[in-house]
This record gives sequence, C-alpha cells and structure tokens, in this order.
Amino acid sequence: MKIQLAHLSLLSAALFSIAGCSNAATEATDITTATSSTVAKPNIVILYTDDLGYGDVSAYKSGTLPTPNIDKLANEGILFNRGYATAGTCTPSRYSLLTGEYPFRKKRARVLQGDAPMLITPEQQTLPKMLQGAGYTTGVIGKWHLGLGDGNIDWNGHITPGANEIGFDYSYIMGATNDRTPNVYVKNGRVVNLDPNDPLEISYKKNFPGEPTGKKNPELLKMKFSQGHNSSINNGVSRIGYQRGGKSAMWVDEDMADLFNDEALQFVERNKAKPFFLFYAFHQPHVPRMPNQRFVGKSGQGPRGDAILEADWQVGQFMQKLDDLGLSENTIVIFSSDNGHVLDDGYHDDAEEKLGDHTPWGPFRGGKYSLLEAGTHVPFIVRWQGKVKSQTSNALVSQHDFIASFAALTGQKTTAMDSENQIDALLGKDENGRDHLVVQGTKNSFSYHQDGWVYIPPHKGKGYATFVGNESGFSKETQLYNLSKDPGQTTNLAEKHPEKIAEMKAALEAIKAKSNA
Repeated sequence: MKIQLAHLSLLSAALFSIAGCSNAATEATDITTATSSTVAKPNIVILYTDDLGYGDVSAYKSGTLPTPNIDKLANEGILFNRGYATAGTCTPSRYSLLTGEYPFRKKRARVLQGDAPMLITPEQQTLPKMLQGAGYTTGVIGKWHLGLGDGNIDWNGHITPGANEIGFDYSYIMGATNDRTPNVYVKNGRVVNLDPNDPLEISYKKNFPGEPTGKKNPELLKMKFSQGHNSSINNGVSRIGYQRGGKSAMWVDEDMADLFNDEALQFVERNKAKPFFLFYAFHQPHVPRMPNQRFVGKSGQGPRGDAILEADWQVGQFMQKLDDLGLSENTIVIFSSDNGHVLDDGYHDDAEEKLGDHTPWGPFRGGKYSLLEAGTHVPFIVRWQGKVKSQTSNALVSQHDFIASFAALTGQKTTAMDSENQIDALLGKDENGRDHLVVQGTKNSFSYHQDGWVYIPPHKGKGYATFVGNESGFSKETQLYNLSKDPGQTTNLAEKHPEKIAEMKAALEAIKAKSNA
C-alpha cells in the first residue's frame, strides 16, 4: 500500500480556498420558487458509482487517471469540494440516499449477504416514492445490494418485497452485488432469463453437492481471489456465497456495463415525454473488475483503471442521450459514489501494483471502510444545463439530503428524520450547505463534522482495515481535525481544544438519540 500521507500536504488548504462559489448574498433567490415558475418538475437522475475515490475523477486534479466525460459534466455544472456519502461502505450509504435516514438508525444497515431480506420496508418513505407522489415515473438500474424478499426468497418466482415495492416503477438490478451470489439480474421482481427446468438455489451456509468452488477448483478461475471470494464460480470468477442451477440466467461480467447502459437509455427513451427519476447505479469499480474487452489495457492501471474508464464512457453515453432527446435543460444530473476507494478488495487484479502515480484517495487519509476523510468524502457533481452556472462549490452537501431537497423542489412533504432541504446548496445558490454531518465507518463507529472540524471518538479496533490496507480511523485516543486547514488530517488537535471536543461530543450524542417518537 502506498503511503497516502506523502500526498496530503501539497493540497492541504486548497479545498477550502477555491473561490468558485456563486455569491448567495448577491444572487439570493428561493430556488423552489424560482424553478417552479419555469420548470415545475425537472427530470432527476443520480449516476451512482461504486467504490470510486475522490481522486479517481480527474476534474478534482488529485489523480492521474483521465475521466473526460465526468469532467465535462463537472465543467457544465457544480463541482463540490465537500460532498459526502453517509458511510464508508455501500449498503449503508444506499440506504441513506434512498430514505434520508442515517444508517445507524437501521440495525441491519450494513454490508448485506446476497440472500438478505429487503432492508427498506414498503411502509418507509423513500426518494422514489416521494417523487411518485409528484407525478414522476421512477426507475432503478444497476447495483442494488439492499436486500430482496422477506428472508425466505424463492428465486424462481416473484420476489417481493423489492425495488418496486419501495417506489420504483421499473427496476432492472443485480440480485445483490457483483461479488456475491446470486449472479443474476432481477427485472421487476423476477430473475431474467431463468429456465424453469433449471431452478436457481442460493445458500450462504454451505455449498451444494458437486458444485465447484474457487477454493477447491482454482484451475477453473480466470481471476484469482486474494481473500474471501472463494465460493461458487460463475464466468471464471469465484464469489461470496453458493449457488446452484439457473445457468441460463447467470450474467457475464464483461457485458454488464453495456447491458446497464442500454437499459438506462431505453428508460429515458420510454419516459422522455413526462417527468422521470432514474437511479442509475453503476457497478464500477467494485470487484470483480472485469470491464468489456474494449477497455482492457486502456488505462495502464490494470482492471481497476480500465473499469473506471468504462464507467466514464457510460456517463458520456447517457449524457449524449439527454442531448439527443433535447432533455438536458430539463434534467438535473447528480454524479457521486457510495464510498471511497479500495484497491485489493478480494481479488488479484494488480490494482495496487499498477497504480503508478495515481492517488484515488485524493488529498485525504483512509478509504473504503474508513472513518477518515477518504472513506466518505467522495466525488459529487450536479449539472442542470441552462439553470445552474458552472462553478466550484465549498458547500457541505450529503447524499441523504436528496429526499428533503427534491421534496422542496417538487412541492412535496417528507418525513425523513435526518434529511435537510439543501436544494439551494445543490443548485449553487448557497455556498455553505450543511453546518453538521454524521458519517459512519464499520463496527458502529462514527465521526462528526461541524463548521469545518471533524471529531472522531475513541473506537476499539485496529488502525488499519487489514484485509484491504486502508486506514480505519480507529484509535484509542480522541481525534479532532481542522479540515479547513488540514484536510489530510495530519495533526490531531484534541488535546489543544477540549472545549471543542465537549461541544461536538454532545452534539453527536444528541443526534444519535433523536427519534421519530
């Protein structure tokens, strides 16, 4: 693992001194009033990548991998320097984005097994359900990993509850995630291309008799596992979990981006005449990284870099579709990631060996699974062509505010207890955004942001997530960093500011104790 601290001092104060924000005082308008008179119901699209670091987007000028289509999106919209997911892992962040709740309020909001029951209940208000109430047609395409069914899934019938039951009119998703069984797509509650004469069975307890695994049959693998990921084999790759049958429904990893891209473009084509919301959840650069042959070797950084170039291509294809249909000026597009970067996350794919000078963590410490900045401080871009000026913003914004913000924009109400209406910040009319934010690491750990500071309480555990090499942020000592001066978290100021520690500790505890009661 490269030592990230060597890259931090060069960019220390730059993030908070960029003068690109619009002046809210001179351009003060109520966004909801201003936009409702011109475009009452703009289309809303979230392009959501998986394990993409802040430095993986070249518009942030922190890495060496070129992402021209994502950069074009940034150049035409708002590039946020302080954009956050709520957690350092995927399932909790996705839960927050769709519900507006911090993930710690849901006990099961952690990285789920592939056969886990649905995490979000049909009774909960969600972002798509709220937008359905405003007359939107809603869709989700791509990575899911929020559970399906009620805990006793029959993969050969209609799977419910699922994405459709929590507000999506159309869903074409993975059964879970790409490194876990089942390795099938689920369209509107049914496994795609499933042969009823070859039923699909899934287990996370034991293998099925006679089925090969990565551990016992490494000769069948075209990509070797490094840790875990040694169970059932599909497409020459062993996964977490076991599966049997359903052979006609199994995906081919190298075709996944093309399939999701086609699905997303068709969704837009079908719904171009009416307001729509699309949650387009990319699988890149999550493991196993197996891009289409068109991208293999193009980055010079191995499969991880190639997968990011593939995702950048998808962004370009999608944005071109909006242009071709004349929808760009009536569509808000958000680009972000569910958590920060990771290199070796279970497979030998040369992600670390071929990294070169690229710094996917940007100017930060940590990464996926971490309480430190690189765990949740992610790429965050908003474009609304013709409505939002090209700019750089230092406003503090978080993905779990989408539900309250778009409720305000579309004239709806929300019951999401942690989501704030930050529509002015998201559309470039407020240069401050949130004044506080809770983010979550692994093992029920927290950090608390307030007014440019971050407080990390003492947490038991190792200082490194040893299975991936990223710093966890865990320490027996209280940590306090002034991010406005030290975004790389090089100097712990806890001993110098006990009053700040007391203030932030009390605020964090009050938020954790909050309830709907």
